[in-house]
Amino acid sequence: MSVGRRAPRFLLSLAMLFLLAAVSGGCGGRRETKVLRFWAMGREGEVVQELARDFERENPGLRVEVQQIPWSAAHEKLLTAHVGRSTPDIAQIGNTWIAEFVALRALETLDGRVAAEGAVPPGAYFPGIWETNVIGDSLYGIPWYVDTRVLFYRKDILARTGRDVVPGTWEEWREAMKEIVADAGPDRFAVFLPTNEPTQAVIFGLQAGSPLLGENGTRGAFFDDDFRRAFHFYIDLFRDGLAPPVSNTEVSNLYREFARGYFAMYITGPWNLGEFRRRLPEELQDQWATAPLPGPGSAEAGVSLAGGSSLVLFKRSAMKEEAWRLVEFLSRPESQVRFYELTGDLPARVEAWDDPSLAGDPRAGAFREQLTRVVSTPKVPEWEQIATRVMFRAEEAIRGGTPPDSALAALDREVDQILEKRRWLLERDGGGGAGEDRP
Repeated sequence: MSVGRRAPRFLLSLAMLFLLAAVSGGCGGRRETKVLRFWAMGREGEVVQELARDFERENPGLRVEVQQIPWSAAHEKLLTAHVGRSTPDIAQIGNTWIAEFVALRALETLDGRVAAEGAVPPGAYFPGIWETNVIGDSLYGIPWYVDTRVLFYRKDILARTGRDVVPGTWEEWREAMKEIVADAGPDRFAVFLPTNEPTQAVIFGLQAGSPLLGENGTRGAFFDDDFRRAFHFYIDLFRDGLAPPVSNTEVSNLYREFARGYFAMYITGPWNLGEFRRRLPEELQDQWATAPLPGPGSAEAGVSLAGGSSLVLFKRSAMKEEAWRLVEFLSRPESQVRFYELTGDLPARVEAWDDPSLAGDPRAGAFREQLTRVVSTPKVPEWEQIATRVMFRAEEAIRGGTPPDSALAALDREVDQILEKRRWLLERDGGGGAGEDRP
């Protein structure tokens, strides 16, 4: 047979060989894509997808599936997922929720990974914030962003009292507030402390040294001397006309009221840095500032709440190694700075605060200083219920329906009832604290 007649058959065979090689090579070289499920809340769930794309580029074969969940539905959805055995691989949760999910035995401990990898060193975080993730002797979360409360105030109004900065102690702060009210005239107040929030009463109690709960977190300690002293200080701010006895819902627009001088100070969190810049009129942009909270001592500044969100891994995840790599990526200082630029959430890593976007902002600087003095609320699953009772009893006392000591006595009784199951668990376990990880 001539070469010419063999050519079509030869070319067909050659084409088949190329096709087989391509298929074989494609199969051998194909990297299976694994899907990492990440639940994130609110605005964070929206913007973290941008960071997730960067993570995917560094980790070929991994795809991050971000599910954005509204904060209002997040707690219930996480509980439902745990009961239904459908938890994600990694999630953002509020650090006050960690104790509850540890009690449900839903979360993976992280001590071994932190010690082995070295990419998430405990010393790189604010100690009080890191501590919120430790239950018993084990670490269950890595701080993602931080939250605390400081004092926002009108510099021009404070200056009328002859002061350039907010006083550092309760006594001096109270005197400054009295002078503000005397200068401002009727229907003006020194500080806005919304009556439908437990935050301020809890902060003052922590500043006074109260543990809030006693007997290994099984009973209320609100009638004890430390909290009583703080509670009377708090209630007297209303009774002496320094704070208006109103809730957030009774103030139609707090930014407008702050601008017109209805109140000169407000204890609030970092989200309001952006809101004050956006909502206050241009002529007031140089007339507001932030300061760490005053404290009860003769010369010491006060503590504030250790808040924020953490990243956790779930025990049922089959992709713990991959999920931990994502935690490490999101914990890098450069990722933390990028996340701050996208959301305004304050970084958990201390190194990130050296970035010019934060280091050059004195209003953010007050938060950095305050974050060195923060304390967590009691790490019990029932804390959210207890905080609601604190708010209710405090509002009763503020509005004059109940004497302060009677409100505290009632609060302790209610808290003791809420913690009845916790006492039973600890007694059954011999008081050793094993109730921390029981459902």
